[in-house]
Amino acid sequence: MIQASVSRRYARALFSLALEEGKHERTGEELDAVAQAIRASSEARTLVENPGYAPAQRHALVDVLTKSLSLSPLLSSFLHLLVDRHRLAEVPSIARSYREMVDEKVGRVRATVTSASRLSEEELRQVREVLAQATRRSIVLDTRADPQIIGGLIAQVGAKEWDGSLRTQLERMKRELKGGAF
Repeated sequence: MIQASVSRRYARALFSLALEEGKHERTGEELDAVAQAIRASSEARTLVENPGYAPAQRHALVDVLTKSLSLSPLLSSFLHLLVDRHRLAEVPSIARSYREMVDEKVGRVRATVTSASRLSEEELRQVREVLAQATRRSIVLDTRADPQIIGGLIAQVGAKEWDGSLRTQLERMKRELKGGAF
């Protein structure tokens, strides 16, 4: 809980600065790219997470990331600040908090839709449209396929979940039949 609070504080500070420059979305994309690059490289992950490395080595990593990802001076300075404050390992959590702030600012919400098989582009468009109407917000859709739901969809937007899966309907019918509720 304390870690999340710290991450939100750093994300809020970065968001405020990026908003002043009018580059809050671009900064978010860059921050996500940094988090992904660290996640994808075992060497970078070790350097970030292992306390045995010197700050100079972490600053060198930030310089490499800045150059290879063409990061803005704002984000580069922010990452160097995280190194100085021993918070570079918090980048994934900061990126998540930052993304939530940008989404809130632009009236966007992230949704996860699970279906038994991959949905076509037309089906995804329809699901996005229905969810946008239900939430009155723009939707960023993440999709998953899970054959265990048999058919239908499960949509999750924030804490709200709509479960229209065939598996859930069958389980509900089974409980009703066992309980004698007709």
